[in-house]
Amino acid sequence: MKRTGCLLAFLLYTTALLATEKPNIIFILADDLAQGDLGCYGQQKIKTPHVDRLATEGTRFTQAYSGTTVCAPSRTSLMTGLDMGHSPVRANRQINNGQMPLPEKTLTVAELLKQQGYATACMGKWGMGMFDTTGSPLKKGFDHFYGYNCQRHAHSYFPPYLFENDKRFELPENLAGKKTYADKLIQKDVLAWVEQQKDKPFFLFYATTLPHGAYEIDDLGIYKDKEGWTQEAKTYAAMVTRLDSNVGELVALLKKMGIEKNTLILFAGDNGSSFGEASAISTFFNQPMSGKLRGFKRGMYEGGLRQASLAYWPGTVPSGRVSEEPWAFWDFLPTCAELSGATYPADFKPCGLSLASFLKGGSAPQRECFYWELHEGSFKQAIRFGNWKAVRNGPNGNIELYDLSKDSAERHDLAASQPEKVKQAEQLMLQARVDDPNWPMKEASKKKGKL
Repeated sequence: MKRTGCLLAFLLYTTALLATEKPNIIFILADDLAQGDLGCYGQQKIKTPHVDRLATEGTRFTQAYSGTTVCAPSRTSLMTGLDMGHSPVRANRQINNGQMPLPEKTLTVAELLKQQGYATACMGKWGMGMFDTTGSPLKKGFDHFYGYNCQRHAHSYFPPYLFENDKRFELPENLAGKKTYADKLIQKDVLAWVEQQKDKPFFLFYATTLPHGAYEIDDLGIYKDKEGWTQEAKTYAAMVTRLDSNVGELVALLKKMGIEKNTLILFAGDNGSSFGEASAISTFFNQPMSGKLRGFKRGMYEGGLRQASLAYWPGTVPSGRVSEEPWAFWDFLPTCAELSGATYPADFKPCGLSLASFLKGGSAPQRECFYWELHEGSFKQAIRFGNWKAVRNGPNGNIELYDLSKDSAERHDLAASQPEKVKQAEQLMLQARVDDPNWPMKEASKKKGKL
């Protein structure tokens, strides 16, 4: 009996220890992926079995929102917990050989987690400051970096060089022809780094460039001999399936290491698809969401803001759950803070709210509104309050109003019949943003970068 009692006490102690153990956190950010590109969101032509399995064995979100509708500001929101009314970066803005850097005093998820003993790494694409600026990933909490820093450099999948940490290494074979596919090298580094993390919790920001253009791949795989498909369609499908295979390899490694049940994986697209609504690719693959959402990248409609998103954490995140409750990228930092036990500096207040209990099966946190803006071309704004969504295309443009509970495709502008809601939206838009000299409301960028 004494031996049985000791064994029971040990088991209870071990269970309690595991319950309080800090989870590993992986955020996989897919570049320009549309909701409708994945099988779990209804795609039939492109095969994504590994990501679909995460959806089946985890939670799939139908109303997860990006930071905004282009790369750099959306990633800034994800890393800083700030929405576009407070973000230091609100557009893709080229600065010398990179993008506008995060300011020195801007707190990131990686810095927060590193203070809690996490190993931290970013692989893929950064785009928030070159290595000689305050926005370098190595100055923003990451122990390790591998891949592309500048977003323009990341347009090539057969680049002449990549970076390991802040050291550039050459790929001379790509100067003579398309020979080394960068994604292969990045995936190899991801797996090697994760395999080394056995003695401490880790945070991996896997910012894959797939399936952003240019549309290039080294192997068309199962799409090579598809009849009636254009070369671009074959290539795009192969890129999405390559992304899916990479996810499958990473999950398999977590299982092999025996840490799958202590690892939270969040998967999302960074903004809407770059293919226009009338493009041949969009029509062929039924983006976005087979016409259920309106708009694409650089637009303030749901197709540009609402992303494919999944959460996977065996035994913690409910299996097979589909949630229609909204959340946004700026919720990620407070979520990581709660899961890791981190506290904020006295002068920091995130815009987001923790999703920790929501991920575990509870309700999404309640808030007054979600706010977005973009400073490329004409200034644009959008705000969601409850099921109402307001869009203003231009600083002096009329406010459009949609009821998302009945019209997720935003086809029926109700502004004329709902003047009080329009006034409410306008007031919320004013309250939701802080003026920044870098991002005045009247701005119209003369150089619209395709990033």
